Amino acid sequence: MTRYAAKSLPVHRGAAAWNAILGDQGEAAELDSDMTADFAVIGGGFAGLAAARRLRQLQPDARIVVLEAGRIGEGASGRNSGFMIDLPHELSSKDYAGSGDDRLMTRLNRQAIAFGKAAVEDYRIDPNFFDEAGKVNGAAGDAALAHNATYAQHLESMGEPFSLLDAKQMQDLTGSAHYNGGLYTPGTVMLQPAGYVRGLAAGLQRDGVQILENSGVKTFVKEGLSWKVETLKGSVSTGAVILTVNGHLESFGVAKGRLLHLFLFAMMTPELDADQIACMGGQSRWGITPSDPMGTTMRRIDEGQGGNRIITRTSAALRPEMRPTDTDMKRSALAMRRKFDQRYPQFADMQMEYHWAGHLCLSLNGVSHTHEVEKGVYSGCVQNGLGATRGTLTGITAAELACGARSEISDHFRFEVSAQKLPPNPLLGFGGNLFLRWKEMRARNE
Repeated sequence: MTRYAAKSLPVHRGAAAWNAILGDQGEAAELDSDMTADFAVIGGGFAGLAAARRLRQLQPDARIVVLEAGRIGEGASGRNSGFMIDLPHELSSKDYAGSGDDRLMTRLNRQAIAFGKAAVEDYRIDPNFFDEAGKVNGAAGDAALAHNATYAQHLESMGEPFSLLDAKQMQDLTGSAHYNGGLYTPGTVMLQPAGYVRGLAAGLQRDGVQILENSGVKTFVKEGLSWKVETLKGSVSTGAVILTVNGHLESFGVAKGRLLHLFLFAMMTPELDADQIACMGGQSRWGITPSDPMGTTMRRIDEGQGGNRIITRTSAALRPEMRPTDTDMKRSALAMRRKFDQRYPQFADMQMEYHWAGHLCLSLNGVSHTHEVEKGVYSGCVQNGLGATRGTLTGITAAELACGARSEISDHFRFEVSAQKLPPNPLLGFGGNLFLRWKEMRARNE
């Protein structure tokens, strides 16, 4: 008998601000009895909800259940920066340019965006939550401007459109004199990530998919030709288990010693009043990723996405045990405060309303884990810091593997090589965090 037991459930630090600013979700439906289903999807984030939608497309009459450990929008999908990126975005590089087939990955990323856009239309999700506005790589120093220049050359070689922005254009956009230049690309979607996944879940429910929250999976066990998935209060007997839990794949004993667990941190201001908006200047909605991947991501949102607010995201910690520490939270708060004040010194006394940590999972060689783990168990995990886009792609792949279907998406991910084995702890944790501190120091003004 095969048995998978979760060593831990997700541990979150700080409120998921994107979710909190949307207001009450209503009462959660939980798994509190024994039931049967054709497919049980474990994890209700970008990947899990994409998998459920693809399953519904492939098998319209199937009984599908999604089991989420918390509330939809409270996990990693409500704790990121909300960029659904189409172009190469390799976090381990100096300027995001990938080392593989960038044209292929761009094509696949755009299929993920099209999949999301179709869901927005089909499920009548607020289009403010899926804003096809593009994004800017912001640069403050000479090294970052050079990164933008080489990335622009890379995009030109791919035949991709872009615009280089000067310091005045950046200030007109952001209201900040901090940036000396930027590189705008039009294909990125700026999500209200919690609003988007909540809308997906609501649409799937209307489509007959059961979404059960506060239903963390403890174990799933092979029983004859079926699998029994157990939570604290109930169970699901199913022919197919789809694991879309990103880094918590390792909690179930899969890909052990091969996954990097990284936490990034973010802050969100209170809602700005009319005087503060006037004092800030700039446009009401935009997104900035740093030209140096270890720099600071910034977003400004407006009423359509949850109020006039500014989001700052920076600072990283490698935590193999998948738990950010008090020290991580304190250090990140100081770092983000400094970054925010650099950009908006007129708001140096502003108290942030939200401060949170978000879990990323990466592999050393940049591959995902989208495989048939064993007969009847399929994974769509390891998003390499690109949760919205890559999670959508791996969720689609896991669903197609479970149904015996094929597409360009699943043909790519199902044949990826395995994630490389990591150095042992404590070398990994100590050395990895030392390396991150060095990279952050070099990008301290970005």
